[in-house]
Order: sequence, then C-alpha cells, then structure tokens
Amino acid sequence: MFAVEEKLNFAVFIDFDNIEIGVKSTLSRAFDVQCVLEGIKERGEISAKVAYGNWSRQASETRALTENGVQMVQRDTTPRGDKNGADINLALDALEMAFTRDHINAFAIVSGDSDFMALVNKLKQYNKRVYIVGGKAFTSTILQRNCHEFISYESLLEDHPPRSRRGAASGQRGRQRRSLPLSQAVALINRALQALDRRGAQPQLGLLKSTVLQLDSAFTERDYGVSSFSGLVEKLVAQGVLKLITIDGHHVVERKSEDVEDSSASPDDAISVLSEVLEANLNLLEMGVPARELGALVKAVDPDFNETDYGFHEFAELLNFAQDKGLVRAETSSEHGMLFYAADDLIHRISTGMIPAAAESEAASVAAGAKSGTRRPTKRAAKGRSRTRGRRKTATKEVAKAAEAEPSTPEGEGTPEEISPADTPLIEPSETDQEPQAATPNAESSTPSEKQTRGRVGSATSRSSARGRARRKPSAQPSPESDETEG
Repeated sequence: MFAVEEKLNFAVFIDFDNIEIGVKSTLSRAFDVQCVLEGIKERGEISAKVAYGNWSRQASETRALTENGVQMVQRDTTPRGDKNGADINLALDALEMAFTRDHINAFAIVSGDSDFMALVNKLKQYNKRVYIVGGKAFTSTILQRNCHEFISYESLLEDHPPRSRRGAASGQRGRQRRSLPLSQAVALINRALQALDRRGAQPQLGLLKSTVLQLDSAFTERDYGVSSFSGLVEKLVAQGVLKLITIDGHHVVERKSEDVEDSSASPDDAISVLSEVLEANLNLLEMGVPARELGALVKAVDPDFNETDYGFHEFAELLNFAQDKGLVRAETSSEHGMLFYAADDLIHRISTGMIPAAAESEAASVAAGAKSGTRRPTKRAAKGRSRTRGRRKTATKEVAKAAEAEPSTPEGEGTPEEISPADTPLIEPSETDQEPQAATPNAESSTPSEKQTRGRVGSATSRSSARGRARRKPSAQPSPESDETEG
C-alpha cells in the first residue's frame, strides 16, 4: 500500500477517439485535454503523456495536444477496420513503460472503455497505482470500481473551467451537477471507520479518505457539493452523524452513534425499476431511444423516482450502469447523440421465458401502458413508431372496444355457440344461417385493410346486434324446410 505522502510519477495514456466521442455525446462539448492534465498534476508529477487516435480525422484537436506537450501516436486503419488498434498499442506501450521505467509508479488511463480492465489488473499486479479519467455517463462502471481512483471528467470541468477561446466556444458552459444526498456518503464513511477500528488505526482525515477510496474508487467529495473531504465531514458533523475531535494536534473522526441505520438506496434498486420499464417498451428500444426519453418513461411509471437517491447525478449515469448489467447497449448517432437499444441479455430473458414474451403480452402491455400513461411519454417517442404498426394497433383496439360494447345475450334467445365467431364450425353453413354469420364481426380473424377497418368498426356493432336478434327468432321455432335441410 502506498503512503499518503509518497510522491507519484504519472504516465498518462489517452484513448482519444473513445474519450472524445464520449464527452461530445454525453456533455455536448469538445474534449479539453488541458483540464485533464491539470487534474492529474494535483496528484503528482507527469513524466509521460501519450495520446492514440486517427489524427487525420482529428486535425482540429492536434493543436491543443501539441500545446500541452502530448505525444500523438497515429492509429492507421486497415481495409477491414481497426476497432481495437489504439487499445492494443496503448496497452503494449503502458506495459513496456511499467517494465522499463522504475521511477513511474502511477498510470492514468484517459478512457471509458472496459476493454482496459485487463491492463488495469496487470499494472496493479506490478505494484503500480492506476487512475481512470472519464465521464460518469460513459465510463464503464467496471473500470470505475476496480482502479485505485476514478477521476470524473465532470468534476474536473468544475475545478478547471476552460480558459481558452476554443474551449469556451466549442464546449459551452458546463452544466451544474446536482449534489447527491448525504445519506449516500454516510454508509461509505461508516464502513471506512469500522475497517480502521478493526485495524486499530486512528481515523485521521487523510487516512479516512484513503480508506474510503479503497472501498469505493469512484468516491469524490464533490458529488456532495463540497470541494474538500474536510468540508464533507463538517457537513456530517453539523447533522449529528459524526463528531470531530483533536488528538495530538490531529483531527480525528468518530461516529456519534454506533447504531446508524443505512437508509440510502443502492444502484441495484434503481436497476430493478429500470428493467421493468425496458421490458414493457421493447418496441421503442428497437428503434433506439435517447436517455431523456427513457427517463420520461420511468417517471411516468414512478413519478417519485429520482436517480440521485440511488447515487447517480443524471439518468444517463444509470443507463451507463445498466449497460454493464446487460440491459441496454448504446450507439452514438450524429443526429440524435447517444441512443439506447435492448441488449442481448434483456432479449434473452424474454425469449427464455423469464418474463412474458413480447408477442404473447402485447395486448396486456398496451392496456397497462394506456392506464399508467406510459404509452406516449414524449412527442418524439410517439412519432418514432412506424405508421403501419400504429394503424394496426389502432384497428385492433377499435375492434376490441366494439366487441365489448355489444350487449350480452339473455337466456332463451340463443346459445353462445350460435353467436360466437370463435366457435363457429369450419363447414359450409346452411341457407338459414348464411347471412347472419356473414354479418357477425370476428376480431380474431385476419385483419382487413386499414381503411375498411376504420369505416366498418362503428357500423359492425349495430348491425351485428340487429341481425343477431333476427337470426335468434327463427332458431327458436325452426321451419320444416330447415329441418329437412339439416336432415
């Protein structure tokens, strides 16, 4: 374990294509490399800075990298594509530097790609500290939780706003992030205090924070609206959760009560809510849905839902966590930004019967969506449906309503077998029953054309009722002709 006072010498490796697309699609701004480097300098000295990308497509970004002394390595594509070319080069160069540069004891990987998990584990095996820099809305939660410290790009923007014209013009002003409830921090700090108590260590502020980072490498006090860890402790002291005492000139943190209930919700609780909404809206996910519209769907089902209660600043961070859970997959669109689709795991759950198949529960989901108001949460979601599918569902619902509006048959005026289209035998009808059977609407038969369905739904109900009565009267007293025919 590294001491808190130990000097860190960093090697910074930037997966430029990945971080640039992630920042642009989630924050709608250009990537600012100076902001990242300044955040790393606060933790130690930078000895090497290397960026990997296809610079023929990023000509406008090379100047900022050159001004900050970043070495640029060209990623040449092949005719069949080179999706992981930069990842392989980055991993090989990082391992070579770990073997040949003993003075470099910390590595900062600027990327959100979970493919670097193998590199992170290997560097940790060689006693190197690993930092991941990326956005919370697009960096894999697997990377966030398995490095020594995760540095969110959003927090760097708050601490180091862009000072150049280019940064201010292309990135716009950073959005003010919502603070997380303090209950999310209480549970983590209590765990750290219990761990230090079992080790017999004195929980000073610096040691307490390093222990918190060991338990959750994605922790940062800025998530709770303060700029320092001592400011967070002071907030908890003011709420009566912790108490701060001074021993030999050092501030020591203690729990005010040994029995503190953990009232915070976990991220997995939010996943259970999200999965139910995704399963009920597979038809929308087939076309790709932006994060804001999926958030509207969840709000329609649970108006009290708030992602900050589960430890997420934005709904996009919850969707990023859902990607690692196998519920959704994200694709970047030049027109609409980042769109989300149903992941293979979610589709597999439906096909294997873990939840009702979409084809068998379409009518139930339509009725449930209309009742809860989740069918059309936004204008974009409604317009995204294809016209053919919308007309077919409209015709089906109108026919179903017409069937429900038909009055029930009293006793003595005919049997259900005579008036139920579903039970009509597939034989040639008699002359007496030909006309009434042709007039009876059949909702389960093959659907007619859309225009004919609209025109005949209203009149089919009244005609079927009238003709049904006309048919039932002769059925009570059959004529000799019909008896001879049946014989």
